[in-house]
Amino acid sequence: MLTSPETWTQGDIAALLRTRDPDEIEEIRAAAEQVLLRECGDAVHLRGLVESSNVCKCDCDYCGIRKSRRDVERYTLEEDDILACAHLIAELGYGSMVIQSGERSDQKFIDLTARAVARIKRETRSGDLPDGLGITLCVGQQSRDVYQRLFDAGAHRYLLRIETTNPDLFAKIHPKEQTLASRMECLEVLREVGFQVGTGVMIGLPGQTVEDLAADVMFYKTQDVDMFGMGPYIPAPDTPLVAQDCPPAEDRLRLGFLMIAATRLLCRDVNIASTTALQTLHPHARETGLRFGANVLMPQTTPPERRRSYQLYAGKSNLDENAATFRTELEARLKAIGRRIEVNKWGDSRHAVRRMQ
Repeated sequence: MLTSPETWTQGDIAALLRTRDPDEIEEIRAAAEQVLLRECGDAVHLRGLVESSNVCKCDCDYCGIRKSRRDVERYTLEEDDILACAHLIAELGYGSMVIQSGERSDQKFIDLTARAVARIKRETRSGDLPDGLGITLCVGQQSRDVYQRLFDAGAHRYLLRIETTNPDLFAKIHPKEQTLASRMECLEVLREVGFQVGTGVMIGLPGQTVEDLAADVMFYKTQDVDMFGMGPYIPAPDTPLVAQDCPPAEDRLRLGFLMIAATRLLCRDVNIASTTALQTLHPHARETGLRFGANVLMPQTTPPERRRSYQLYAGKSNLDENAATFRTELEARLKAIGRRIEVNKWGDSRHAVRRMQ
């Protein structure tokens, strides 16, 4: 099966995700890594992560910054604070950044984000980055006009996770005003505006089946998505979902790695992040995710005094991560697994480049 993923059915993917035998998992890992190296090369693309605001209008059942949580200290970074993060990211040679926030559509926040993006593009230009930093946005569902404004300001990638393609499961974990159909529509609008489009799901949700995850991977392929950010579900305190049973951590971790591998084998030349949620379940899981076919890491560059206020789940692992130290240590860890940091490049997915050509 591993030699002909173009013929995979949903059942084939489900069978792969059910794999527990260590030798079979190693075979899957090696095949995914081989596809990655052939289709995308050995470079790991770094995106400095800036969590610009933990204010959110949504009340999703799984989220640690959901609107109804009263114990969260809310914040919004000032424009100059976001720019300071961007300059640090450029100095470290990352080449790209991600601006992530709770979902907001108020004019003040949209204005702030658009201004910050435009300034980042102007102020981070250099001999190494003649067009400034590459910018990915992850600020939720917005109107077409807002997406167009943010694109025109200079952002060129957008990550909008769908969390699950099962409409019944989606409805169970989201308030009724949020629908899977509207999320899907936003993905299409983002593509029409001109963004490179990313999405992803949570892995190991209460009530989620292996067949659901296999359907998610099939969706990735049929929707021709450019990049993916997915990771294991980790319960957050004081949320409705925390009381519901989910698979053990070791199963969610195994499924997380196999989802990366399955996506790499099926979608070939896309970008796939090895997420912080993986590392939260195991200290070396981000590097392991790279060995299963991922090629993007998102080092923490949010101001340290704000990081503990942006916890989407319990036990977030990178709260004390020092960007400069991480950069130095990462080079050695990547070298040990035959990978390298790509310096001063945007690191767009080859899939997006080919699609847009």
